[in-house]
Amino acid sequence: MASSHTWNFFRAGGFDQVQIDNGADLLALKELDQKLWVALSCPTRGIEFDNKTLDLIDRDADAHVHANEVLAAIAWAGGLLRNADLLVKGSDSVALADIDDNNEEGRKILVSAQYILKSLGKADAAEISLADMADIEKFVAGLDFNGDGVIHPGQITNVDLRATVEDIIKYCGSVSDMSGKTGINQEISNTFFTEVVAYSGWQAKGDGDADIQFLGEKTQAAANAFHAIRDKVSDYFTRCQLAAYDARAAVPLSRCAEDYQHIAAQMLSGQNADIANFPLATVEPNKPLPLVSGINPAWQKQVDALREHAVLPLFGKKENLLASEWTALCVKFAAFDTWQATKPACCAEQLGKARLREILAANHKAAIDNLISQDKAVETEVKAIRSVERLLRYSRDLFTLVNNFVSFRSFYTGRDKAIFQLGTLYLDGRSCDLCIKVENIGKHAEFANTSGLYLAYCDCVRSGGTEKMSIAAAFTAGDSDFLMVGRNGIFYDRKGQDWDATIVRILDHPISIRQAFWSPYKKLIKFVNEQLQKLAASKAAAANEKWIKAVSEGSQTVVAGTPPPPKAPFDVGKFAGIFAAIGLAVGAIGGILASLVAGLLGLKLWQIPLAIIGLMLLISGPAMIVAWFKLKERNLGPVLDANGWAINARARINISFGTSLTKLAYLPQGSHRSLADPFADKKTVWPYYVLIGGILVALIGLWYIGFFEVPPPNSGT
Repeated sequence: MASSHTWNFFRAGGFDQVQIDNGADLLALKELDQKLWVALSCPTRGIEFDNKTLDLIDRDADAHVHANEVLAAIAWAGGLLRNADLLVKGSDSVALADIDDNNEEGRKILVSAQYILKSLGKADAAEISLADMADIEKFVAGLDFNGDGVIHPGQITNVDLRATVEDIIKYCGSVSDMSGKTGINQEISNTFFTEVVAYSGWQAKGDGDADIQFLGEKTQAAANAFHAIRDKVSDYFTRCQLAAYDARAAVPLSRCAEDYQHIAAQMLSGQNADIANFPLATVEPNKPLPLVSGINPAWQKQVDALREHAVLPLFGKKENLLASEWTALCVKFAAFDTWQATKPACCAEQLGKARLREILAANHKAAIDNLISQDKAVETEVKAIRSVERLLRYSRDLFTLVNNFVSFRSFYTGRDKAIFQLGTLYLDGRSCDLCIKVENIGKHAEFANTSGLYLAYCDCVRSGGTEKMSIAAAFTAGDSDFLMVGRNGIFYDRKGQDWDATIVRILDHPISIRQAFWSPYKKLIKFVNEQLQKLAASKAAAANEKWIKAVSEGSQTVVAGTPPPPKAPFDVGKFAGIFAAIGLAVGAIGGILASLVAGLLGLKLWQIPLAIIGLMLLISGPAMIVAWFKLKERNLGPVLDANGWAINARARINISFGTSLTKLAYLPQGSHRSLADPFADKKTVWPYYVLIGGILVALIGLWYIGFFEVPPPNSGT
C-alpha cells in the first residue's frame, strides 16, 4: 500500500530500518507497514525504561506494549500538542502555549495544568514539568474531593454523620480512597441502607404484633431457651405417651441396665455424649416433665433456662410441666417462629434496633449520597490531572521508545544504549555491553541458543545478597579460553551500581576469527600436554609400584634369612628392539623435518615466509571459515524473544559490530611500558642448542644423501 509520507531508511544489522527524525515521521507511523517494524511487542519490565510510562502505554494491562498501543500513544500525544516535533525533543516539560486547546480534552488538560501550577504557588509559570508532578499523588490525595467516589470519616465535619460512616465501615466493609485512607463508596452505602431499611421494617412488624412479641423485650430470650431444648422435650413426652400406650415400653424407653453398664467405666460428666443421648427424665406413662430434680444432668442447664425464661412468665412457678402445657407453649411460639423465618440479612444487626432507627431518622443516607456525588463530580478534573502527567511522560519518552521498538537505532548507532541493554559486565579482561536481564535462565537459554551468540549467564547480587538478579552477557570479541562456570566479575547497571557477578551457565558459540585461527594450535598443544601428563603419571605410578615392590621383597628376604634372587641376565634382543623402535620414531620425525626443511630450502628466500603463512592458513583456514559463517549469522532476535519481546526482523550482529559490543583491554594511548619483569621465568638455552643440533643433523643427512649435489652439465648439448 502506497504511503503519503516519504520515509528514510538506514541499513544496519543486515536489514533496512526506518529512520524517525521528526514529529511528522512519528504521526505517519500508522501508515508504515508493520512488517517493516523491528519489534511488535516488548515487556514492560526488565528493560531500562520508565515503568510508569510503559504502564500508561499498556492500556490492556497485560505487561506488554504492543505496536497498536504505541500508535495510540503517539496519536493521543500528537493530538494534544500544537507541534508534534515537541515529541522528538524528549523534554520533561511542556509549555502551556504548546497545549492545543482547540479540542475538549486539550482544554481540560490546559485548565488542569494551570490549576496544578496555581496550587503549587506558580500561577505565572509558562510551562509545567514532571518535577511539578512529583508529588501528584499527595496533591490529589490532599483535595477535599478527588474524584474516586470514596468518602472517609476524616473529611466529614458533622459528628453524627461521621459516626454513621464509621459504623458502616465497621459492619459493612470499606474501600481505600486515592490517598490510601479507609472509606466507603456508593455501593457500600446502598448495601448498608438497603439492609437497614429492610431489617428495621421487619423489626417494626414484630414489635407491633402482640402474638409475636408476647413477652415483650424478653420474648427473644424465651425463644432461645425454648428452641435450645424443644426437640429433647418433645422426645420425652412422646416416650411417656408410648409408655401409656403399652406399660412394657416404659423400661426400655428409659434405657436398660446394660446401657448404664456400658458407660460405667467411663469418666462421666455433664458434657458426656452418651449421657446426653439418654432421655430427658425417666419414662413413665403420662408422666409430666420434672423441672427441678430428676433431670438428665447433660440437659440440666437447658431445662433451667426454659423454666426461668418461658415457663415462669407464662405458667408461674412450677416444678413440673404437663404435656398439655408443653403443647400450649409450642403454639405460643409458632407466630414468633414464623416471623423469625422472614428475618432479612443485615450486616449491621449488632448495632441494635435503637441505633439503626436513629440512623434512619437522621436521614444520613441522603447526606452520604450527597458527599459521594460531590466527590464524583470532580472525577473529570482529576482525570485531567492524570492526563497532564501522561502528556509529560509521553513527551519525554515516546521518541526514545520508538527508536528502540520500530527501529533499533539506539542499538546499532551506538549513540545511546538500547533499552534492553541493562549495563556492562567486566570479566576476563573484557567489558561486555550487551547484557540482558533474565528471569528464568533455563527457559531463556533453551531458545536463546539459536542466536549463535556466546552467552554467559550470571547471577548478580549486591547489598550483601539482599538484591539479586540474573543477566545474560554476550561475549563478541576475544576468546573463551578462561571463561568457565564459577568465574567472577563485576556488573555495573545503568545507574552505576556495582553487582557481584558469577557465571552459572554458558552457551558456547564462536566468539571471534582470532579465536578460530589459534584454536587448532591450542587444541594440539592441549592434546600434547594431556598425553605428556598421562605418560608422566603412568611412568611415575609404575616407578613407585616397582620401588615399593623392591622394598617389600627386600624386607621379606631379610626376615627369611635367604639370599636375594639373582638378577635377570641382560636381554640383548629386548634392548635391541627398544633401540630399534626409538630409532624408527626418531627417523620418522627426522624424515618429516627433513622434508619440511628440504621444501623450504628449495624455495627462494622471499618465498619462504609465504610458504610458512600458507601452511598456517592450511591448518587454521577451515576453522576460520566455519567461524566466519557462524559469526555472520549471529542474531539478536532469539535473545530478546526469549525475554518476552516479539522481534520482527533478523537483527544480525556481524563481526565488526560485534567487536564494538565487547571491548578488550588495551594500554592507554601514550602510556610508558617497562618490559623488565623481576619475577619472569628464567629462560633456558639448552632447547635452542637441541634445535640447532637437530637442524645440523638434518643438513648433514641431506648432504650425505646427495641432496645438495649439482648435477653435471649435459655434455651432449
